Amino acid sequence: MNVREKVSLLPHTPGVYRFLDSEGTVIYVGKAKDLHRRVSQYFRPAESLDRKTRVMVGKIADMMFAVVDSEQDALLLENNLIKKLQPRYNILLKDSKTYPWICIKKEPFPRVVLTRRMTKGGGRYFGPYSSAGYAHQMLELIAQLYPLRNCKLALDEEAVTKGKFKVCLNAHLGRCCAPCVGSVSAAEYGEMISSVEQLLSGGVRGLIRDNREKMAQAASELRFEAAQVYKDRVGLLERHYSKSPIVNNTMHDTDVFSIVSEGQEHFCNFMRIREGCVVQSFNMELEARIEESEEDVLAAFMAEMISKFGALSREVVVPFVPADGIEGVEMTVPQRGDKLELLRLSTKNAGALKVEKYKHEEKVNPDEYQQKVMESLQRDLGMKRLPEHIECFDNSNIQGTNPVASCVVFKGARPSKKDYRHFKIKTVVGANDFASMKEVVNRRYSRLIAEGQSLPQLIVIDGGKGQLHFAAEALRELGIADDVCIVGLAKRMEEVIRPGDPYPLFLDKNSSSLKVLMQIRDEAHRFGITFHRSLRSKGQIGSQLAEIEGVGDVTATKLLGRFKSVKRIRGASRQELEEVVGKAMAARIFNYFNEQAQ
Repeated sequence: MNVREKVSLLPHTPGVYRFLDSEGTVIYVGKAKDLHRRVSQYFRPAESLDRKTRVMVGKIADMMFAVVDSEQDALLLENNLIKKLQPRYNILLKDSKTYPWICIKKEPFPRVVLTRRMTKGGGRYFGPYSSAGYAHQMLELIAQLYPLRNCKLALDEEAVTKGKFKVCLNAHLGRCCAPCVGSVSAAEYGEMISSVEQLLSGGVRGLIRDNREKMAQAASELRFEAAQVYKDRVGLLERHYSKSPIVNNTMHDTDVFSIVSEGQEHFCNFMRIREGCVVQSFNMELEARIEESEEDVLAAFMAEMISKFGALSREVVVPFVPADGIEGVEMTVPQRGDKLELLRLSTKNAGALKVEKYKHEEKVNPDEYQQKVMESLQRDLGMKRLPEHIECFDNSNIQGTNPVASCVVFKGARPSKKDYRHFKIKTVVGANDFASMKEVVNRRYSRLIAEGQSLPQLIVIDGGKGQLHFAAEALRELGIADDVCIVGLAKRMEEVIRPGDPYPLFLDKNSSSLKVLMQIRDEAHRFGITFHRSLRSKGQIGSQLAEIEGVGDVTATKLLGRFKSVKRIRGASRQELEEVVGKAMAARIFNYFNEQAQ
């Protein structure tokens, strides 16, 4: 029976399917609420599928499936199979790290320890924590709150009764309640462990309330030392609570998911809210192998979080509804209020993971990083070719004086400073940015064409629609408008403007595309301003020397070449001046500055 015949016999029930290649290797695992309908979509006419999916379908030699009871079961089974089989075309969970957990050991008088390995039956685990630093902070807080043992002694009732152990230094310092010598009963120790479990589960407010009640009761019974212990615990818990991102004291338990995408790479964050406090934040990168939608990626991430952290809260805040629902869970896409702020906080964490990853790539593998930046720019601007050569233009003038323009060049998404160029505006009178931009673009590319040099794939204009229109007009007059992509980058909202498009393009503020456009725009502005200041400075110096009778451009150039500044010329002796311009001119210059000083 061939694959298409198997597909025609699939049931209309939830399930998981596996595609195998000619060697029997699983190349793709998928889930469906209707197996027959979902799998049939892969065998439609090829033109209705995207390129990567067509390649995968071309390699399918066999198919297997499993029926499950619900969509949620399908989601979890798919997640488990993907992690086990690592199919070539499935979303890749980029999570090679081993994250720390806090474990309450399953033993008499349990210890609370940090571990990176979970063992079945080893105790109760809390986490994982994406930040080892935060996990250590929690252990320090627990140690300050409760004098639990941290020794590895094999304590049991018989050993304690026979007095086999001695009090350790921690006990003498008040950091351990010394269960090894019977200083605390199993019930009293168990009460402290229950409080630790409550703390690690996010029940900080309940602990504060309980300790306040115990403090008041101890004080009423004149047990002031005990009351002080409870008071100290309240203070520690309140300080911890104040450092946690608090959303709303009245908010019920909620989970939050967010996603930041860059091409086929997706950066996701999961946050768990308990009693209005963020008690868990976990980041993960996912890579789509075929062109899955963000909804599919979010569903895959949710399944992974369920496998790590257990069942989700009854309400889950998401940026959009994922591809698959979860039974008993209400998906909320917030529009305003505390939940929207939560989603923004989660998105900020996902964006931070992306920035961290790209910074690491830039240092470790700069060539691959630059390639990704160019591919991202090509995709976001809808370009036909990869923008390996980018040029950016900026005008600079102050009240029409010394109008200049700059052209900076990036090759391979990096500055190519030897190719930078300055332009003095020649044909435009006054402060006319539009005409100046047209002149400079025309001069730049008419020269490149005449010299047979390669043209850039992308031209960026620092300015709005006016500057872009005149620059594009210059390209049309040169006959190269169809050979290059040209855009404008406006400063006010950092919007990208395209010729003939009435609507600006707003790129993600965290995207590498916008960052490289802003970088080249800022570099063009810096380069132009530096040239403009230099011209103004020379003009002011030249005009000051020109006030001296007989001093022209040639003489002024000689003097500045020797003395570097007007101030040094003013302080020079007559003999020093004579060495540069002769006796007669030296006397005239020396007398001019002496008369000014009187």
